Amino acid sequence: MNRRSYLLTLLACLAGAGLAVYAATRTWSLQVITRPGMSDLRTARTGADVQPWLIGLALVALAGTGALLATHGRLRRVLGGLLVLVGAGVTAGAIVGRAGLDTGAAGGGGTLWPVACALGGAIIASGGVAAARLGHRWPGMSARYERRPEARPAAPADHRATWEALDRGDDPTAR
Repeated sequence: MNRRSYLLTLLACLAGAGLAVYAATRTWSLQVITRPGMSDLRTARTGADVQPWLIGLALVALAGTGALLATHGRLRRVLGGLLVLVGAGVTAGAIVGRAGLDTGAAGGGGTLWPVACALGGAIIASGGVAAARLGHRWPGMSARYERRPEARPAAPADHRATWEALDRGDDPTAR
C-alpha cells in the first residue's frame, strides 16, 4: 500500500499541476468590439492574464512533486504541507479570477477553463494532504549513491610504483 499511495500521490500532483498550467493558458474571456466597415476588434484574456501568478504556483507544484522523490521523513511531510498551500492558492486564484471576469464571447471556455484550473489546484492540494499524512512511510531514494563515512581515513596512495612501471614500459592495466 505504501508504494501505491506514493505513486498515486506523485501522479496526482503532476496531473493537477499540468491541468492548472494548461487551463491557465487557455482563453477565459473574449471581448469583441464590432466596427462598421472594419474587422471586429478581439481582445482575448487567458487565465495567466487575469491571475499572472497561477502559472508560477503550478510550476512550484511541479517542482514540489520532484522534491517528493528526493526527500524522506519529516521533510517530505513538510513538503506535503507546502503542496497543500500551493494547491489552495491555485484553486483560490482561479475562483477569484473567474468571479470578477466578464467572459464575453468566450462561450463555454470562459467557464470551463477556470473550473479546470481550480480542479487542478484541488488535485495538487489532495496530493499534498496525502504526502503530509503518509509521506514518512513511503520509500526513499536508494542510498547507494549517498556518501558513507569511512571507518578509518584512507592512507594517501603511493603511486610511485605505478609511475615507475610506466617508465619501464610495463602496462599497469594488464594485471
